Amino acid sequence: MSKRDYYEVLGVSRTCTEVELKGAFRKLAMQHHPDRNPGDSECEHKFRELNEAYEVLKDGDKRAAYDRFGHAAFEQGGGGGHGFGTDFASTFSDIFEDLFGMGGGGGGRRGRGTGRERGSDLRYNMEIGLEEAFEGKEAQIRIPTSVTCEVCSGTGAKAGTKPKTCATCGGAGKVRHAQGFFTLERTCPACQGRGQVIDDPCAACSGAGRVTRERTLSVNIPAGVEDGTRIRLAGEGEAGVRGGPAGDLYIFLSLVPHELYQRDGADLYCRVPISMVTAALGGEIAVPVIDGSEAKVKIPAGTQTGGRFRLAGKGMPVLRSKQTGDMYVQVSVETPQKLTKRQRELLTEFEKLSSEQTQPESAGFLGRVKSFLDGLGSGDSYSDKPS
Repeated sequence: MSKRDYYEVLGVSRTCTEVELKGAFRKLAMQHHPDRNPGDSECEHKFRELNEAYEVLKDGDKRAAYDRFGHAAFEQGGGGGHGFGTDFASTFSDIFEDLFGMGGGGGGRRGRGTGRERGSDLRYNMEIGLEEAFEGKEAQIRIPTSVTCEVCSGTGAKAGTKPKTCATCGGAGKVRHAQGFFTLERTCPACQGRGQVIDDPCAACSGAGRVTRERTLSVNIPAGVEDGTRIRLAGEGEAGVRGGPAGDLYIFLSLVPHELYQRDGADLYCRVPISMVTAALGGEIAVPVIDGSEAKVKIPAGTQTGGRFRLAGKGMPVLRSKQTGDMYVQVSVETPQKLTKRQRELLTEFEKLSSEQTQPESAGFLGRVKSFLDGLGSGDSYSDKPS
């Protein structure tokens, strides 16, 4: 029976990229893997066919020869991949974890036969004010964490003793297991992958090689940080198991809501009430700035509620940049309350003297209402009598 085209086998075009080729192979290999389809001879055949096609097309020189001569390029010892290629293990090492939930090699977090394991990363949540985010600060934090045991120097073994090589795995940290076509490796159940066992554990740390302590750390918070900013302190996480490297500490910042400002990126927004007189006649108001100073804002005559004024460069600094955002002042015209008799008289007199020119928005709205009502009155009338 003639061989199928390798591109057809993998379901890709002849112009596909290496990434597309690998993705197609991974998907189909997982689908037709014999261990997922026990007793299915057709899946076994397709699986071998997939491997053969991928062995050729993943190699640039072989792919070029195949594109030019087809299957003939690999006949009579021409170098084609029949069955499982010599680098089959490396080809499938990146899909072992998808298939079986484990890796095919020993390059994980533990060193081979050392028993050392990297410590866990830690998270610390910190709240800061907007002013602190503007200026930046040096903060002191106290965190409970695991540190290397001083009694056993992190080995986990009682003083005068030391860990022994695990007899089950011979110090490899993994044991071999035959499954289908493969010889896979699993974490050693006797030593939990450390490659070593301790007969006499340290009493201070119970063999873990680390103990819990509270530490004080200094954290530099740069100016311009935003809500959700993450700061990484390398090596300040939990100590590693039995002398392994320490994890990292991640500090997540959250900003406390401010009573005056709302923040949007590097820009600040501030709502400022102004009197009816200032809005009508115009004037000048003083507004607070985040740096502690005051800025003067000119209010033109006839300003309405919602009027917005921009103060360039008065916002927040941009993180790790010389740029600075802007501040926007939005005014709200305040209606007078608890008027005296004289104030009422003056406002009543003002109302009598008002016209469409002094209150154009109100006059325009009333005009639109009148047009709307007139339109309803001249429209067709409907009867609820049956026709």
